[in-house]
Amino acid sequence: MHRVPHKYFSSSEFSEQLNFGTHYHLFSANLLTSSKFKGSYLRVAVVCFSASSGKENNYLIMSKGLDHDTLNENVKKVQYAVRGELYLRASERREEVVHPQIIFTNVGNPHALGQKPLSFPRQVIALCQAPFLLDDPNVGFDSRGLPGIRKEVADFIEKRDGYPSDPELIFLTDGASKGVMQMLNTIIRGEKDGILVPVPQYPLYSAAISLYGGSLVPYYLGESANWGLDVNNLRQSVAHAHSMGITVRAMVIINPGNPTGQCLSIDNLQELLRFCSREKLVLLADEVYQQNVYQDQCPFISARKVLLDMGTPISKDVQLVSFHIVSKGYWGECGQRGGYFEMTNIPAESVDEIYKVASISLSPNVPGQIFLGLMVNPPKPGDISYLKFVQESKTILDSLRKRAHIMTNGFNSCRNVVCNFTEVSRGIGVMRIVVTGAMYSFPQIRLPPKAIEAAKMAGKFPMFTICLPLEDHYLTSRRRHASNHG
Repeated sequence: MHRVPHKYFSSSEFSEQLNFGTHYHLFSANLLTSSKFKGSYLRVAVVCFSASSGKENNYLIMSKGLDHDTLNENVKKVQYAVRGELYLRASERREEVVHPQIIFTNVGNPHALGQKPLSFPRQVIALCQAPFLLDDPNVGFDSRGLPGIRKEVADFIEKRDGYPSDPELIFLTDGASKGVMQMLNTIIRGEKDGILVPVPQYPLYSAAISLYGGSLVPYYLGESANWGLDVNNLRQSVAHAHSMGITVRAMVIINPGNPTGQCLSIDNLQELLRFCSREKLVLLADEVYQQNVYQDQCPFISARKVLLDMGTPISKDVQLVSFHIVSKGYWGECGQRGGYFEMTNIPAESVDEIYKVASISLSPNVPGQIFLGLMVNPPKPGDISYLKFVQESKTILDSLRKRAHIMTNGFNSCRNVVCNFTEVSRGIGVMRIVVTGAMYSFPQIRLPPKAIEAAKMAGKFPMFTICLPLEDHYLTSRRRHASNHG
C-alpha cells in the first residue's frame, strides 16, 4: 500500500476527492468481502478516486492515535526500573504463593510495610473531608496551590534556612515527581540538551529525561568517599558531553541520597554550587529525605541555605529549584501525593511560563496540599495534639534507624556482599563508611565472572541473573513447605 501525500482537505474538498458515488460504494463492498481485509479493523485502507477522472489516487492508512506504532518514540524509550522486570515478575508470582511472603521494597512506602501513620494529620484530613464537622473555610484555588499553605511552606523554609522565602515562588505539586517532570520539561529543548544526574540515582530522572527527549549526562558518586561528589568527576562528565555536542543545562543532586543514603557536607555543597555557577547550570535539589537523617554528626543542610550563606555574587547567580514531599520521613504519606518546589534566582518571565504550564492541570490535589501544610506546620508545644505527635514521630524515626542497622548488618553478613555501615566508627585509624539518611541500604554484590558473561549473552543486566533465580527458588521452597504442612 501507498500513503496519501501529506495534504489537508476541508470537508467539502475531501468529499470531492472521495467522489461519494458508485466508486465509494463499490469499495465499501470490497472492503467487507475481500479476504485480505478480514480482521483488519484497526487499520482501514481507503482507496481515493479523483472526482474528475475516476482514477485511483492513493491509499490512506488510518491509524488510531494510541496505536502502539504511532506513539511518541520517547515514550517507548523510557526505562523505569522501580516498576521494571523484577517488580512485574514478583507481582505475577505473588498470587502463586499459598502464604504470600513477597515483600515489595521497590518504592519507599513505609505504610505499605506496616508503619502506623501519624494520628494528627489523619484527624485534620477527616475534618477537611467532612467540613460539616467544622465551619467550611470556602478557600480559593490557585494552580500553584492554596495561598495559605504556600505561606506555611515559606515560613517552614525560613525557619529551616534562616532566610526569608517568597510564597509566590513556591508551587505545590502532586508529589515531587510532578514537579521534577515539569522542571525537566521546561529545561529540555531537544536531544542535545543534557542533564547531569548522579549514579547511582533514582530512576525518575533517567525516565523523565528520556521521555522529554533530552540526554542524560551521568556523574559518578564515590562509594569509598561516603558517596560524596567529586568536582573533577563533574568536569569530566561535562567535557565528555560537550565533545558529543551536548549542552549541559542542569544538574540534579539527591540529598540525602537515594539510594545511597549520604548527606552532602557543607564543603561538598559549596563546591557543586561554584561548579553550577561556572557552568551556568540550573541546580535541581531533590531533598525529599531531609527528615530521614540518623546521625547527629551528619545533619541535613539544604542547598538553598548553603547558597545564601555564600553571599554575593554567587548567591544571586545560581538558579536553584528545591523539592520536598510528605511521602518520606516519619510522615511516610506516599498515597497523599503532597509536595512542593521552591525557585531561587529564576527570572520572573520564566516563572510566568512555569505558572502557565502548571495552570493546565488546574490545581494540585487538596488533601495532598493539606498534608503538606501539616508537615511544615506540625503541632507545637501547648497544642492538644503535640504530645501524641511527638511520641509517634519519635517512635517511627527510632524504628527506621533500628531497621537501617538491621538491614546493613544483614547484607554485610552475606558472602560476596558489601554494604555501607549505618554509623560512624572512630576507632584507631579507622573511619567506616557512613549511611546517614534516606530509607535505603545500597549493597555491592560481587558476581562471578561467568554470571556476568551469562547475563551479557542473555541481553540482561547481571542483577537479573541473580535476583530472578533467587525469586524462583524462594517460591519453590514456599510451595514445598506448604505441601508438606498441608
